Amino acid sequence: ARWNGQTSGDAAFSVAQHSLLVDDIVAGLRPRLDAAGRLSAVLHDAAEYVIGDLITPFKSAVGPGYKGLEKRLMTAIRLRFGLPPEEPDDLKTLIKRADRIAAYLEATQLAGFSPSEARRLFGHSKRFDGVSLTPWPPGKAKRLFIERYSALAKSL
Repeated sequence: ARWNGQTSGDAAFSVAQHSLLVDDIVAGLRPRLDAAGRLSAVLHDAAEYVIGDLITPFKSAVGPGYKGLEKRLMTAIRLRFGLPPEEPDDLKTLIKRADRIAAYLEATQLAGFSPSEARRLFGHSKRFDGVSLTPWPPGKAKRLFIERYSALAKSL
C-alpha cells in the first residue's frame, strides 16, 4: 500500500495502481516513448515488492544503506525483465517527474494533504488536474498491472 495504507477509499491505494498511474503520466508527458521506457515506468517501484513501500521520512531515518539496497534490487529487477541495469538519465528524470505528479494527485485526493502542502512537497502540474483517483481492490490492481506489463513486454 502507498502512503503506509492511510488513504481514503474502500481499498488502500496500491503500489501496483501507483505504478500504472506513473506510466500513464509518463505516456502523457512523452507519447512516443518506446516500450522499454514505458516498462521502466511501470517497474520504477518494483523493489517495493520485496522491501515494502517505506514512507520517505522513514527511508531517511534508515540511512544510506537503504538506498544502496534499493538500487541493487532495482538493478536485479531491471535485468530480470530485459531492461538495462539502469535507466538513461533523461528517462530517470522523466519517471521521477511523473512520480512526483502522481504523488501530488495521491496526496491531495487520497491522503488528506491540502493542495498547498502537497505543492510544497511534490510540486504541481496543472496538466494532470483532471485525473481522478479511486483506489482499486487488490485483485483489480494486480490484473491491470499484469496486463500492462505483458503488453509492454511483448513489444520489447
